[in-house]
Amino acid sequence: MFQRVGAAAYRNDLTNIIKLCQLLGNPQKNLKCIHVAGTNGKGSVTHLLASVLQEEGYKVGVFVSPHYKDYRERIKINGKLISKKFVTGFVEKNQTKFKNINASFFEISTVMAFEYFKQKQVDFAVIEVGMGGRLDSTNIITPLISVITNISLDHQKFLGNTIAKISAEKAGIIKPKVPVVIGETQKLSKPVFNKKAEETSSRIFFADTEVRKKSFSTDLKGSYQQKNISTALKAIEVLKTEGIKISAKSISKGLKHVGKNTSFIGRWMVMKEKPFTVFDSAHNEGGIRELNQEINNLKHLNLHFVYGTVADKDISRVLALLPKTAKYYFCKADIPRGLDAVELKKQGGKFKLKGEVYPSVKSAFKAAKSNAKKNDMILVSGSVFVVADLL
Repeated sequence: MFQRVGAAAYRNDLTNIIKLCQLLGNPQKNLKCIHVAGTNGKGSVTHLLASVLQEEGYKVGVFVSPHYKDYRERIKINGKLISKKFVTGFVEKNQTKFKNINASFFEISTVMAFEYFKQKQVDFAVIEVGMGGRLDSTNIITPLISVITNISLDHQKFLGNTIAKISAEKAGIIKPKVPVVIGETQKLSKPVFNKKAEETSSRIFFADTEVRKKSFSTDLKGSYQQKNISTALKAIEVLKTEGIKISAKSISKGLKHVGKNTSFIGRWMVMKEKPFTVFDSAHNEGGIRELNQEINNLKHLNLHFVYGTVADKDISRVLALLPKTAKYYFCKADIPRGLDAVELKKQGGKFKLKGEVYPSVKSAFKAAKSNAKKNDMILVSGSVFVVADLL
């Protein structure tokens, strides 16, 4: 699977997913979809939209990636994970088909989600892009609306090494005459999105300039979620113009109960107040910038940073952004793709990051807890897989 072995599992065309869906009778064509892409925030926006739609009384499927502890986190209906029986039965029934076309882990997961949502007759399916957009397996749907949260440098090996190139890949989800909501107006990405929208005759909206600035009440922690809420609100507004019934009450309740409604985890999870302990899966430049802002907004004495990352990315830009005054607990998540902690400390040293090496995420976290005083802060971040080891 991609998140385990990296580049070896990446597919740069849609041939397999098209074949897979055809073999299963194109289940995606029976779904009313909302398609969500972006570098950061797409998981939050996906769950925000699902929560609001659920509060209106709709049956809502959600497909996201990666998972933290349980594969079934990827495919949910109204917050309830797909059943083990469906997963095992689906794989057993279609195994020969998968092998014949050499289907990848993500391709199988995508078609499984489509089939599950079709069988369960969901009212809406909110589909999160796995990576990029144009060549992502999810990009065979024709959604009611496309949403692109923001653009930051990430997965450059696959998507390109400039904001413009990455934007072009994300813009690949914009379909003919399907409205698109852009979360953040960015100088380098805006022209790319405008051009694609013009080519496809799609109405385009920029949420950060069109949603009235105010703080919205939500159970999602972290001030950066206000950007994601603005994006979700604009998407809801556009859905309403498409004839979808969504009341103001459902919007308010949906924003307040995202966690309860959708089983959303992994973003700014406050685990303890003293010392203030947070798990967050920020792993790229955009995510770390948001993380730094949160850290700066909080009153604390010393920052104890449990940090690990993956080996198949250029992390120099991320390391350059990490706070220099923190005490680091360098570690490797329990996956083959993880970057060796000794090597991580060595690379961190080039950016004046100081700390010790630990054999596991759990041992690093244990050390941080023993060293931290009650007015300090403990932060666990750097990768989804680092957070997953502690959940």
